[in-house]
Amino acid sequence: MELLDHGLMAVGRKSSVAAPKKYPDELRQRAVRLYRESDPKPVIRRLAEQLGVHHEALRNWIRQAEADAGERHARPTSEMAEENHRLRKEVAELRRANEILKAASAYFAAELCAM
Repeated sequence: MELLDHGLMAVGRKSSVAAPKKYPDELRQRAVRLYRESDPKPVIRRLAEQLGVHHEALRNWIRQAEADAGERHARPTSEMAEENHRLRKEVAELRRANEILKAASAYFAAELCAM
């Protein structure tokens, strides 16, 4: 067994899941522009190969650009996704604070009963 970077052990096999890549924003914008300005529309897989990116990454960029432009309604816009992320973090923080307050009130209630 070999020890992987993140501390897990590999059991004699290689992972078939590729690690996520962070592509530069300029590349994303250029790729989407190339796809949208092409007529007829190129096959996403072929365009992705030409650009050296994974075809699913390109497909997701195109879908997100369509949502941001109001052309696709099944996916939230980037702004909505950012707002959702911020609100989820805020809800998690408020839940933690609520649990702390519940524990504190239970403690003080027990102290009052003990008097």
